[in-house]
Amino acid sequence: MKYRLFPTKKQAKALDQALEACRWVWNKTLDVRKTAWEHEQRTVSYFETKRMLPQWKADHPALEAAHSQVLQNVTERVNLAFQAFFRRVKAGEEPGHPRFRGQGRYDSMTFPQYGNGYQMTESHLKLSKIGAVRLTAHRPLEGTPKTCTIRRTRTGKWYATMACDVAPNPLAPSAAEAGIDVGLTSFATLSTGEKTPCPQFFRRDEKDLKRAQRKLDAAVKGTPERAKRRTIVARIHERIANRRSNFCHQEARTLVNRFGFIAVEDLSVNQMVHNHCLAKSILDAAWSQFTAFVSYKAAYAGRTYIAVNPAYTSQDCSQCGHRQHLTLADRVFYCPCCGLTLDRDHNAALNILRVGRHALALA
Repeated sequence: MKYRLFPTKKQAKALDQALEACRWVWNKTLDVRKTAWEHEQRTVSYFETKRMLPQWKADHPALEAAHSQVLQNVTERVNLAFQAFFRRVKAGEEPGHPRFRGQGRYDSMTFPQYGNGYQMTESHLKLSKIGAVRLTAHRPLEGTPKTCTIRRTRTGKWYATMACDVAPNPLAPSAAEAGIDVGLTSFATLSTGEKTPCPQFFRRDEKDLKRAQRKLDAAVKGTPERAKRRTIVARIHERIANRRSNFCHQEARTLVNRFGFIAVEDLSVNQMVHNHCLAKSILDAAWSQFTAFVSYKAAYAGRTYIAVNPAYTSQDCSQCGHRQHLTLADRVFYCPCCGLTLDRDHNAALNILRVGRHALALA
């Protein structure tokens, strides 16, 4: 659950100091592990760096600005970054090595345990070393709170995200089923034939973004004017992301409330954006975010959700199964075997629903 925080100037300064302490621990942990490997060919474990924290705090009093468990979490983040690095190496990918963080490049910190460092009331979030920070409690806290992550956005806003153990809250059973084909012409096409227009939030604000970016490029580096213009660019990006997220939430909620069984194609968006002609539009559509929202909302509501292999769902006839090659320009599916004439996306949605039913039967 995510809440907007409204710290006072003093509290905002304390939060910034805590983030700076976290940044120092991140860089120090990374340096220790990097140096040990380069000089001794030895891997320093997470628990070793965790045990170094008391000495670091003694040598660097500024670390007292952050709660002890927050600093421990930073060393855990470094460990997870290395685990992800080695996992990508083994998978044959081109991994990026964990990097040192520059000034102002560390924007979040995590309190791992509720009641030890943070606690929430009706209108405030009590944070160790910071105080009681006012928040907008737009919804009550549900379930058992676990971790709390405090994040500073590029526009200077503060948010608290709390992970909670929540029991499912099933909706009334529904026999309705839906296969969903996502696309660029229509954001989503259902097996019922309904279409949702693609909102194209980035395209709508692209002119504003270009104008703000040109002004940023014209400003002299290191000046207050450039920092101000950088915030304006960040605010436009934030506005686009908020609109896109809100749209995905609303569409996912509508589908989960309506259908008891939902089948969605399991797209590999990272590979699809290699097409530079469509990359911007694909990322603007936010298919991965949409399917992730549908997945967790369906689980919470007791609905059945399944992600199916999208192979040939656009090329197979949903009526007789005949397969034929189609280009992206072909928007109508015509089957020469059974004579079916159907919108391409609608035909794909019907195939997705069929594959989803089959996969559910085999599960």
